[in-house]
Amino acid sequence: MTSPAEPPEPGVPLASARGRWILLTTVLGSSMALLDSTVVNVALPRIGQDLDADLAVLQWTVNAYALTLAGLILVGGALGDRFGRRRIFVVGVVWFAVGSLLCGIAPNAGVLIGARALQGVGGALLTPGSLALIQGSIRSGDRSRAVGLWSGLGGVGAAVGPFLGGWLVDGPGWRWVFLLNVPLAALCVPVALRHVPESRDPDARGRFDVLGAALCATSLALITYALIEAQAAGAPVIAAAVGGVGLAVAFVYVERRRPDPMVPPSIFTSRQFTAVNLVTLCVYAAFGGFFFLVVLQLQVVAGYSALAAGAALLPTTALMLLLSARSGQLAERIGPRIPLTVGPLLCAAGTLLMLRVGPDASYAADVLPAMVVMGMGMVTLVAPLTATVLASVDPGRAGLASGINNAAARVAGLLAVAALPLLAGMGPEAYLSAVQFDAAFGRAMPWCAGVLVLGAAVAWTTVRTPEPWAPHPQCRTQCAMTAPPLEPPREESGA
Repeated sequence: MTSPAEPPEPGVPLASARGRWILLTTVLGSSMALLDSTVVNVALPRIGQDLDADLAVLQWTVNAYALTLAGLILVGGALGDRFGRRRIFVVGVVWFAVGSLLCGIAPNAGVLIGARALQGVGGALLTPGSLALIQGSIRSGDRSRAVGLWSGLGGVGAAVGPFLGGWLVDGPGWRWVFLLNVPLAALCVPVALRHVPESRDPDARGRFDVLGAALCATSLALITYALIEAQAAGAPVIAAAVGGVGLAVAFVYVERRRPDPMVPPSIFTSRQFTAVNLVTLCVYAAFGGFFFLVVLQLQVVAGYSALAAGAALLPTTALMLLLSARSGQLAERIGPRIPLTVGPLLCAAGTLLMLRVGPDASYAADVLPAMVVMGMGMVTLVAPLTATVLASVDPGRAGLASGINNAAARVAGLLAVAALPLLAGMGPEAYLSAVQFDAAFGRAMPWCAGVLVLGAAVAWTTVRTPEPWAPHPQCRTQCAMTAPPLEPPREESGA
């Protein structure tokens, strides 16, 4: 008697035409956000010159985007689970493209900063949505391979981003750094609507934590304003600082009492999770400040073109593209404590090596060694950091843990870009003078190195190898400089 045939596995096979269209859609969407996070820094000096802007405008050009993205990225994932992942992803892509278009045609600094904030809202919708589409559409047996391809292709995009940004700035102009997103969105949206099936989380329920998201974003905005404008002093700055801290306290209070909080306090009962997030805050604060200032140093002081400055960053991203998977495998064998200690120390050494970069700096002798050491440090720590975050919580909360860790890294970078020029004594016009900027850069790099050493100390004293040690994250290729990769929920969670 013939046994009945097994029912086909639900979901779309990756090898099918539709599976390839789904992968293309997610890569296109995530590449928009990845490219934006790497190419804009390269364009900052030209933006400042064209719009006759001071250093505060350049800080806000970076931070307006980071602010809305960090404050809303957890909400973006929850919206997709509730109302449809494809729908929210498409809304995010369109929103991001509209914000990019407004950035590209901005007549002044105020419009540019507002458009960057709009971009961040779109990024908060599409960034978690791109990975959620794979989890919700591709059949479970192919999901790990699909996520691997997604992260690998996204890594290539992140690696070429600074080079592409420099080419655009030196060629068509800095506005094309933003306008490039419009044709990408025009390709992504129809492909998503035609080829990507809709999916939802049937267990998603409860009210959205709108109050928590509003308190978080407003608190960050006020604190960022206070840090950027601190040199002006005065009542508005003091009021912003006090208000920002007060709203941060209110955010914690609200989250502790809500039945469905955006950031459940119970997740921090894991000492390992709390420890790794402290390490994340330290290292990504240093990365945010480092990469913000390095591209300015290379152009303002060393005299590099935008293309040359963008190309100077390639060794760091190339090393992460090539070696992050192997770093994760090594951490599986020896545990996370040593990589999370050694990695920040290597990054601190790379940061201090950048002090050799001054007027007429040699790329081979001065810039390249610093970038290689920084890249090896990032290779050493990023993959183990992600794996440790996932291993420190219940498998069913892996997606939430990854989202919180990603948001923490973005908040750290946001605050670093706001605070580091203040700590280094950079005046509003500092980037217009090579002598002034070089002196301030020399004061800023030790701050970055010190924060990295603090991160290493936190890792050495608090991080322990979980039992059992985590499997390697599905996002094997990790090239983002602004935050660790978002990870989908584990297969064990029934995602």
